[in-house]
Amino acid sequence: MKKIAFLSFGHWTASPQSQTQSAADTLLQSIDLAVEAERLGMDGAYFRVHHFARQLASPFPLLAAVGAKTSKIEIGTAVIDMRYENPHYMAEDAGAADLIAGGRLQLGISRGSPEQVIDGWRYFGYTPREGESDEDMGRRHAKEFFELLRGKEFAPPNPRPMFPNPPGLLRLEPYSEGLRDRIWWGAASNATAVWAARLGMNLQSSTLKFDETGEPFHIQQAAQIRAFRAAWKEAGHSRTPRVSVSRSIFPLIDDRDRAYFGRGGQEQDKIGFIDGDRQAVFGRGYTAEPDALVEELRKDEAIAEADTLLLTVPNQLGVAYNAHVMEAILTTVSPALGWR
Repeated sequence: MKKIAFLSFGHWTASPQSQTQSAADTLLQSIDLAVEAERLGMDGAYFRVHHFARQLASPFPLLAAVGAKTSKIEIGTAVIDMRYENPHYMAEDAGAADLIAGGRLQLGISRGSPEQVIDGWRYFGYTPREGESDEDMGRRHAKEFFELLRGKEFAPPNPRPMFPNPPGLLRLEPYSEGLRDRIWWGAASNATAVWAARLGMNLQSSTLKFDETGEPFHIQQAAQIRAFRAAWKEAGHSRTPRVSVSRSIFPLIDDRDRAYFGRGGQEQDKIGFIDGDRQAVFGRGYTAEPDALVEELRKDEAIAEADTLLLTVPNQLGVAYNAHVMEAILTTVSPALGWR
């Protein structure tokens, strides 16, 4: 059994072919799509975070709005770039959004990926410490945020406060019990997956990974998941971790599907470069008639290893079409593979 969620990058463009021509279109349709996903029986609504781009950025207003409009599905990110984040303010925002949602947030965070502008985090007021790289700074922010979610009191109160304080040191408010267990780390390598496991974060593995062995993407990703689980067990954590993988999956059901995705071109992994000269493998997409699609997906070892599947959706095609794609997967693919 798997949890199945959608993952939206939240693109918008003024192109007449796009159903999302403005930021307002994307934000409001993201809420509507989450409502439709819950109605269809999906398990989650996840959103990507990109700065300086015509895509979804600051996530917490959207997460809170989705939380207020839904009642069951998980609401998450994949992923928040921690190089841009103030851990203290983020802990307050996350606590508030989680309380609005009734404890349904699943926050994916990471040290970050190549961005739209050079050193964009500098414009947000952040600079690596002496001897740190920007990656180190992102991981430091992540660890600070993760620790703040313990709810530990740490700040000495003002002896003459505006409002009465409880006794002792103060913690950040609002505090949401249990949110710390619902933090995920987006890992592009086996080493960072092991690092996340030792800290006690869940694992998000996307459609790209550093090419560490030259094997097919799904083989490398499955090995990453096994390394994560082994490190989790060795660390002695008391709960069972969660693992998600992302995939582009489109059953060809009707003429719209064939027009949009029936031309192929996604059937093979691709090799590229990220972070300058670091070779990465980009996982294939899956597009076929339902029966053929099921047989192809059976061979994906990483999907088999994961407990959660994030389905990337073409949000610019509108809410109705994306609801159609999700329903097709839930009715023609999931049952045959035993996911639901």
